[in-house]
Amino acid sequence: MRFRLTPRETSFYDMFAASADNIVTGSKLLMEMLGADPAARAEISERMRAAEHAGDDATHAIFHQLNSSFITPFDREDIYRLASSLDDIMDFMEEAVDLVVLYQVDELPRGVDQQIEVLARAAELTAEAMPNLRTMTNLTEYWIEVNRLENQADQIHRKLLAHLFNGKYDAIEVLKLKQIVDVLEEAADAFEHVANTVETIAVKES
Repeated sequence: MRFRLTPRETSFYDMFAASADNIVTGSKLLMEMLGADPAARAEISERMRAAEHAGDDATHAIFHQLNSSFITPFDREDIYRLASSLDDIMDFMEEAVDLVVLYQVDELPRGVDQQIEVLARAAELTAEAMPNLRTMTNLTEYWIEVNRLENQADQIHRKLLAHLFNGKYDAIEVLKLKQIVDVLEEAADAFEHVANTVETIAVKES
């Protein structure tokens, strides 16, 4: 750790942790949507939208703190990147649920459950890691595991695309389902972006 003579604004740590906890809430709503009857999905979508708005509020709070703080715990650009990437995760999860409702999807294809399970695990790991930014300890296993999960998500996504294009679905249904599985893949990518940012921060602070 670099020796510092000046105090640092520490409320960022709590705000990042709160943002990550909200992502766990979003991942649980994704899991709930997966097992819900089509008629119940609109209500789940409303709760997901509320969670996404809470995520926006958390991101704006971080940006406001960043703009009003003379001293920050680590580089300003990394704070901005981390907050933005966390926000992206919630945006993609909310979009996926919203698309399921808007497209009136009766049954999601086999493999979407695996996509969502990967996202739920990545959400748990991210929420566990954020408090460790305060001490920059126990973070290496986090970003290694999230990168592994993202690779797993890539494989699941490719298999899903192959399944969608095997002739079982009509063209319109393929377009609808492909957009949903693509957005879930983007959520997995966003988790990796968060992990990569955390790794960058840890390297700079070492």
